[in-house]
Parts: sequence; C-alpha cells; structure tokens
Amino acid sequence: MTDKSPETFKHLATLTAVVVAVLVVSNVASSAKIISLGFSLFGIPMAFDGGTLLFPLAYVAGDVLTEVYGFRIARRVIWTGFFCLAFSTVIFFLLKILPGDAEWQGYAGDGAYGAILGGMSSGGIVVASLAGYLAGEFSNSFVLVRIKAAMRGRLLFVRTIGSTLVGELLDTLVFITIATLTGVFGWDSFASLVLTNYLCKCLIEALMTPVTYLAVGALRKAEAAA
Repeated sequence: MTDKSPETFKHLATLTAVVVAVLVVSNVASSAKIISLGFSLFGIPMAFDGGTLLFPLAYVAGDVLTEVYGFRIARRVIWTGFFCLAFSTVIFFLLKILPGDAEWQGYAGDGAYGAILGGMSSGGIVVASLAGYLAGEFSNSFVLVRIKAAMRGRLLFVRTIGSTLVGELLDTLVFITIATLTGVFGWDSFASLVLTNYLCKCLIEALMTPVTYLAVGALRKAEAAA
C-alpha cells in the first residue's frame, strides 16, 4: 500500500489534521496548568503538565500512520505537525506584544496572559515540545518499523508498546529539560514532571492499544478499497 501516492489515500488528510490538532492543543494545555495526583512515588511527588492527557494520542496516530502508510508518509505528517506548531507560537507571541484593551486588562491582563500562556508566547514550551516530539516520534516510528520487520508483521501490540517505551522516554526527557531550561517549569518540579509524564504517557498509550488495533485494521481495509 505504501507505494501509492499520498494524494490517493482517502483518510490520510484526516489523520494529519488529528496530529496537528493534538500537538497544538496539548501544548496550550501544557503551558496552562500543572496537575497534581496527590501522592508520591519513590519520594517524588506525582505531577504532570496538562498536555500529558492529550499528547499520547499523537503517538497513537503515529503508530497508525506508520503501520498503514509507512515510515516515509508518517515522517511527512510529523513535519507538517512541526511547522503548524511553530506557526502557533508566532500567533501567541503577536497576541502577547499587541496592546491589551483597558477592560481586559482589568479582569485578566498581561500578567495573567504571561502566567498561563507565557510558554506558548515566548516559544519556550513550543521549542521544548518540537524537540521532544521530533526525538520521540521519529524514534518511535523507527523502532516500530524495525520491530515489525524483525517479527515479520506479527504481534502489533509488541511493537506499539515497545516503540512507545523508547519514544516517550526520549520525548519526556527532551521536553521537560528544554522547558525547564527556558523557564516554563521550575527545576524543583523536574523529577516529578519527568517521572509522572513518562508513566502517564506510557499508560495512556498502552490502554489505547485496542484502539490502535481497530484503527489499523479499519484503515487498511478502507485504503485498499479506495
């Protein structure tokens, strides 16, 4: 199926739109709030940024793209998400520097905008996310393809979960490190965010494995019939 032109695929554009939407919304959520789980693990408080709830869906979509359309097309979608996310930070930066209305300054103001969307408007969280996403998603797709070849296409769950463990680890380390260096997060939260984000992302994607199976099967049939 992967020798076909991307323009001939019926559902590729929809999957691309999903990846772009997940990337942009998850980054806004990451900048907006850090969530506490209310307990500690190995003495480390469990807390994660808001984007963790949504971002694993980008990896699920990446697994589906690689399985159905191949690594070359999956890479093309990743770069599309990369440029759309970069464009979003330009918009948030312009909003930051434009003068605010007097009434808005009274009930919200530049301080609130900076506190909630400062990571997006300064570009810190976007640089962190882009670097983490590229490192994680490319390694995820690479490992997925290698495991698929080694296992001759059998046991989809082994390669989706195996690639997730590698991809999410690189993604989380790169993302939290750069976001902390650029002032989006504090160093006192570094260990909590790395550990909790990694565990939550892997858990969410593991729970999504049945959905990945269904999506891959349905898309293969739909694209073969197109």
